[in-house]
Parts: sequence; structure tokens; C-alpha cells
Amino acid sequence: MAMTNDDFLDELKALLGDSGVLRHPNDIARYVSDWAGDTLGTPLAVARPANTEQVAEVVRRCYEHDIAMTPQGGHSGLVAGALPAANGQELVISLERLNRVRAIDPVNFTITVDAGCILENVKLAAAEHDCDFPLSLGAQGSCQIGGNIATNAGGLNVLRYGMMRELVLGLEVVLPDGRVWEGLDALHKDNRGYDLQQLFLGSEGTLGIVTGAALKLSPRLTQNRTALLGLPSVQAVIDLYGLARRDCCDLLTAFELIPRRCIELAIEATPELRDPLESAYPWYVLMEVAATGPIDLSAMLEQLLETGMEREWVLDGALASSDTQSAQLWQFRESMLEGQRRRGEHLRTDISVPISALPDFVTQASETVMAASPECEIIAYGHVGDGNLHFNILPPMAMADSEKKAHLHDLEERLFDVLDDFHGSISAEHGIGRTKQAPYLARLSPLEQELVQGVKTLFDPKGLMNPGRILPADD
Repeated sequence: MAMTNDDFLDELKALLGDSGVLRHPNDIARYVSDWAGDTLGTPLAVARPANTEQVAEVVRRCYEHDIAMTPQGGHSGLVAGALPAANGQELVISLERLNRVRAIDPVNFTITVDAGCILENVKLAAAEHDCDFPLSLGAQGSCQIGGNIATNAGGLNVLRYGMMRELVLGLEVVLPDGRVWEGLDALHKDNRGYDLQQLFLGSEGTLGIVTGAALKLSPRLTQNRTALLGLPSVQAVIDLYGLARRDCCDLLTAFELIPRRCIELAIEATPELRDPLESAYPWYVLMEVAATGPIDLSAMLEQLLETGMEREWVLDGALASSDTQSAQLWQFRESMLEGQRRRGEHLRTDISVPISALPDFVTQASETVMAASPECEIIAYGHVGDGNLHFNILPPMAMADSEKKAHLHDLEERLFDVLDDFHGSISAEHGIGRTKQAPYLARLSPLEQELVQGVKTLFDPKGLMNPGRILPADD
């Protein structure tokens, strides 16, 4: 007699305990939506293993009984990659109980952690040893290291430290059949053949479940200086970036492009914020330099801004003279996201183009979108140092809710057509998940599709691990 779902879940309860398997709608509510409020469906159940061995055993049993699995971290994704499908047949495997810091080596500048560790807690643990884990995200108070790895997270400091791909030295992964691949050697140099761990970085849980990671640390920065500047154009922003990249070199940690509308949205979302400069400007740059040791960052930044003003790239600016003032300037960057979310359904993108192409891309993309939808509102901001632009679109205020989804989809296709002309990427940091699968597949060559599908088939021949993400699910 075939095993029923109830029998299978009873087995998991015997393994994980009653609190390790959740089924009641009230208990699973927070596992079926992400930061943006998107909800797709209801899982078969939510399994909450407490260690690698339990994860492996849950996965092994799923493999034996052909149960589809959805690995899940901190619910902060934006492409529906970790949300359960609507068919009620996927088992969510939450990593939230795997939250131990396993080891810190401040001489080797490494930290080894469970995949369920919250990013902010990893940063705090590193700071206790006078080190820093430099990944910086708006969701760092809730996102988990495993999710950061699965999506190859980027964030605010990619300019200086690179994406998650550059910050991982080793991984521990439960493969789709329940076997555990041990690759946690915290080596800074290792040139032994194929680098298997890189396949799991950015794989969005489709090749296995990351349960542990050895991460690269940096010396803790002892000083930083932050500035919010007003500029006349995106071209002026790029010109200033080129100067800053040369004059500040590797001390430049962040260089954010912010349009005027985002300043207004931030003030709407956080009323205690006040306009940062005496006048309003079309574009702003939020930049930061940081260092360890006796370097005069203030003089460096002041010289940069003096040159920028002489060349009429910088029109005005506010320099933070304390950590408190710096946090206030960064609050604009955080609050503008909440301001967008309050406007309801809108198009979110995370595209990238060569840095030098940003001005022309913004101009052409804006003209294309406005020609198709004159009443929409464009909000283009992003990380200048890596060419990553969030070209977001708010639909017309008067448009009926029932029409918004199709309208935004049409605008996205037009935007991506412009992006193709610039040889850009439709996903710079959020990943593919479900929401970007169609445009991703449409842009793969036949050879690329063959190679990508070959990797998936090799690791997950039954197609049970996060099916329907990145690639279509098997029939």
C-alpha cells in the first residue's frame, strides 16, 4: 500500500518532533509570503530540522517518496524563489533552526556558520573578534546566510568586497538524494580541479540545500565618512564616480544613485526625515568611504567634493560628521524602499549594464517606458559601482487594480528589449526564481540551455529540489 501524505508527515514528526513539522494554516502563514507580500500557495507542510543530520534525513525521505522540496531562509526574496507552489504538494524545509556560529578564526579571517544564521547576527559575531563580514543588505535583520548564498546576494558594498560569490570559502550541502557534500575547508587558496561550491552559489536551492558555510572576513573598519550629494544628471553621477574610484580607490565602499522621487518617498515613509539639502536636485549620490588606520578620510572626501563642484558635477552636499549623522543619511536609502512598497503593486527590477552605459540606458529606457505609459512613474536607483540599477515603475494612479499586472508586464518586456541593446542582465542580484524565468529562458542560447539543464539533471535527476525555479519543473 502506497504511503499517504499523512503517513509521510507522521514519519517527519517522529524525526523532528511536533514543533518540527507545521501544518495548521495559522502556523504556516509566515512561510507562504515574502518581503513584498507576494503569496503563491500552501505547502504540504513546513519541516523545521535543527541540524544538518536532520536536514539530510528529511531530504532522503522526500527523495524516497518523490516529495518536492522548497528550501527556505528568511523570506526576504523578491522573485518567488522560496515560496511554495499552489498545488499543496511541496514540503517547505525551513533552515531557521540551523542558527549556530560554529567557529571564528580571526587570524585566518574566517567564520563558519549554519545556513540559518541571520546575516546581522553573523556581522555582530565577527565584530566581537574585531572583524567584519562585509555583506550589507537592507534585509540583514531577517535574511539568512543560506539564502544569501543561494541567491548570490549583492547589496551595498559590492563595489569594494564583491558579491556573496567572493565571500564564500567553503560550503556544506545536502544533495537532493540526502547525501551530504562536505566542503567546509576555510582555505583562501584552493586550486584543486572543478570548484563545486560555485555551482551552489546563485543556484536558488535547485541543486541542493546549503546547511553550513565558511565565510571570508575583513578587518573591522575603524572610521567612515558619508556624504549625500545633489547632482544635475546621471552623467554627472558617472563622472563623479570615475573620479571617486580613482581618488579613493579601495576605500570607496558605497556609491548609490538616488533620484529626487526616492527622497520624497523616504520622507513620506519616515516623517521624521527632513529634506537633506536646502534645494531639491534631480539626482543624488549617497557615498561612503571607510578605512582602518591613520588615514584622513575627511580630507580625502572634501578634496573629492571640491573637485566635483569645480567641474559642476556636484551642486550641493551634506557631509556626516558622526555615526549618528551617517545613519540619518542612510535612512533615506532604507525608507525609500518602504515608500515604494506603500504605493502598492509596481514593477521591481534589478538589471545591470556596463557602468559607463548607465546614463544612456536611463535615458533610452525612460523614453521607451513613458512613450508606452505616459502616466506611469519611473523610479530608477541603484548601485553605481557595479552597474546595478533598480528601474522600478509605479503604474498610473488611476489605473484599475485588475489592469495593473498586465500593464506592468508589458512595460517590463519593453524595458528588457532596451536592456538587450545594451547587452545587460535582467537580474543583477535578486536571481531568477519564478518571476523572471520566462525572460531568462528566452535569452539563453540553445547551448546555454543544454548546459544549464545538464547541471540540474546531474544533481537532481528526479527534479524534486525547488522545482519550477530558474528552469521549468519536470512534467
